[in-house]
Amino acid sequence: MPAEPADGGNDTAMETRGLEPVPDAERGGRARELVPTWVAANISVLLLTMGAGLVILNGLNVWQVLVVAVAAPVVSYGIVGLISIAGKRGGAPGMALSRAVFGQRGNLFPGALIWVARWGWETINAVSGAYAVLTVLDLLFGIKSNTTLIVVTLLFFVGCTFVVSGLGISALRVCSTWSTYLFGGFSVLVLGHLLFTTDWAAVLGKPAGSTAMMVAGIGTIAAGGISWVPSGPDFTRYLPRTASSKGMVGATIGGAGIVVLPMVLMGAVMAVGTPDLATAQDPVSFIGELLPTWIAVPYLLIALVGMLLINSMSMYSAGFTAQTLGIKVPRAWAVSVNAVISLVFGFLLMVVATSFFGSFISFLTLLAVAFSAWIGVFGVDMLRRTSYDGPALLDTTRTSAYWYRGGFAWQAMTAWAIALVVGLLFTEVDWFGGPLADTWIGRNGLGWVAGIVTSGALYAVLPRTAPTGPAAAPEQLPEPDQVPEPEPEPEPAGSLSN
Repeated sequence: MPAEPADGGNDTAMETRGLEPVPDAERGGRARELVPTWVAANISVLLLTMGAGLVILNGLNVWQVLVVAVAAPVVSYGIVGLISIAGKRGGAPGMALSRAVFGQRGNLFPGALIWVARWGWETINAVSGAYAVLTVLDLLFGIKSNTTLIVVTLLFFVGCTFVVSGLGISALRVCSTWSTYLFGGFSVLVLGHLLFTTDWAAVLGKPAGSTAMMVAGIGTIAAGGISWVPSGPDFTRYLPRTASSKGMVGATIGGAGIVVLPMVLMGAVMAVGTPDLATAQDPVSFIGELLPTWIAVPYLLIALVGMLLINSMSMYSAGFTAQTLGIKVPRAWAVSVNAVISLVFGFLLMVVATSFFGSFISFLTLLAVAFSAWIGVFGVDMLRRTSYDGPALLDTTRTSAYWYRGGFAWQAMTAWAIALVVGLLFTEVDWFGGPLADTWIGRNGLGWVAGIVTSGALYAVLPRTAPTGPAAAPEQLPEPDQVPEPEPEPEPAGSLSN
């Protein structure tokens, strides 16, 4: 995928384009180039901890963990891939396209909730990255963690994240590609070490857990992918309209799956030798205990780059979300708001919180519910349209075609609000429990599924909201998959691609 001309033609390293749609002339690439993006979005040692949790907390055996590790990325990143099709249709970030669904004012409500939810995700990753730095310092120099060092490592991690996400899409693509190769190579070394050092009789002899815990495990692992759904269009807006929709979905699932599957399985296997892995306050230091230093140190450093990329991608999208909320600053500066928030919350989680894993799982569960209500409405709307009115997306006044009634599309708002409540009714975490959490749906951790189904079904049966205002309706272009895909033009010299 060609590097993006920053602001309509200036060939610079920093992306300066904000919410405005990408013109067709500045698009390029193929769907398969999304694979490194979604590989990088999952390079996190937290997947090892979550795999261990499936064994220790959910009571699953390795075969059930295998089912979870396959099903979770297919379900969650399948949804990411489907929603990302809107990016090539509209050429704008996901939460900007959401204005066409909820209205210019109505979009502020799901946008604010999604923006706040990103604070938690970025905090979790900042903490994991800081723990990775602390573990490397301990392994190499014997430096033990203390409050001052925690602050320094958090500042280092968040600062690096701010730089990469501030540079924009081109920097993310280059970093994603190289981290994919490096992390893949060292993961093979870790797998080889586990093959020869694991007590396989104990691993394979573990009895099976309940089906309910397996289904709940799929939801837990899938929640990480669900959190990327509104961001999917952010990474496909530079693809041409003729890019294969099926290829986009396949590349998204494939990129995520080739990381999630082995990482979750490795965590499950490691849990046999380290049963307290799933409940440790520090979710990273166990790697230094289970692996020889010559593998653990480079593996942690590469994983650190991966976690930095995850946070950079999240902050990149969060910058767009902040702009849709009316924060009148360039995207790069909008990113700084989330950087500061992740610093503050990260410090509290590392110094004050008593259980990292418990806080993490509770957050993931609520995150999935918060995003699911938006997914159902936006997904059904995608089935009804093939294009977006670019000027109307940017026009936040009464003249916008997406102003609807008073700035609200009441059908979308109604479906979203009801689904959000329904999802919470079936959800239970450490410090919150819905009244329907003891039902079959609640016990199987399917509150987020209830949210998607509820919002999608309600929005589908409610009367469709017609665009308003003087803006002319855009020409309805044919669905890209229904026209022949032209041969790609040669990339200009010096362009960046995945």
